[in-house]
Amino acid sequence: MILGDVATAVGKGLFAGLAGVAAMTLSQQIEMKLSGREPSTSPGDMVADLLGIEPKGQKERETFSNLVHWTWGTAWGVPRGLIALTGTRGGKAVAAHASVILGIDFWILHTLDVAPPPWRWKPEEIALEVLHKSVLALATSAAYEALDR
Repeated sequence: MILGDVATAVGKGLFAGLAGVAAMTLSQQIEMKLSGREPSTSPGDMVADLLGIEPKGQKERETFSNLVHWTWGTAWGVPRGLIALTGTRGGKAVAAHASVILGIDFWILHTLDVAPPPWRWKPEEIALEVLHKSVLALATSAAYEALDR
């Protein structure tokens, strides 16, 4: 494996991640319409705290959170590209990618005191997290494999 292979995998991964976050965003919007759940600004609030910035007002807070959502979701394409370098494809790649996404997200949310550890979450909260991150992994993988043909 050479540096060019890694760069190509990462580049394809970023484009695939953008497709994946678009699919996840759609699944979240549908779920929120059906459940009546409000959008969360928690990821944006967490990053704002880490960067030491404070968005002014609710609209700026929502805009910043949306920027974080799309950036973070797109960045999840990078590990998908790296998974492809191992020769893993199809369902195994989706499962590996979803595991990485969920594991790191649960770890970050707990470590930064944004949320309690997942074993203290309500079952429906875990189900929604797994649903949306699975959509992200599946769509990112489908886009990656289409780009890799």
